[in-house]
Amino acid sequence: MKKIITCLLAVLGMTSACGQKNYEDVDVSGFAELIADTSVIVLDVRTIDEYSDGHIERAINIDVKKDDFLQKAQATIPTDKTVAVYCRSGRRSANACGKLSSVGYKCVNLKGGILAWMDEKKPVITK
Repeated sequence: MKKIITCLLAVLGMTSACGQKNYEDVDVSGFAELIADTSVIVLDVRTIDEYSDGHIERAINIDVKKDDFLQKAQATIPTDKTVAVYCRSGRRSANACGKLSSVGYKCVNLKGGILAWMDEKKPVITK
């Protein structure tokens, strides 16, 4: 009986550990404060067309939906830097944060994405 209980507890522990996210979600003001530090990498994980329509200053673009997302990120972004990640609404960036944090990055996700950013009248670059 002890072995069964021990096994069940171990399985429950693994399940809850797998469900934990290894990144932080912040609102627009927290994100703006974070990226004011120029050592923080700003990462836009939308498509190139979305990025071209308007992005946050200093943002690099790596599309999270591409098969080589993680490889491109690892080739471009040092793992010792904090990565501020955003997309259109926050869903893709949360996915990207999960992928990046699983390989050692410290990530912060913008809740509500660039839509929330623009709702707060924060600047975007269209070059």
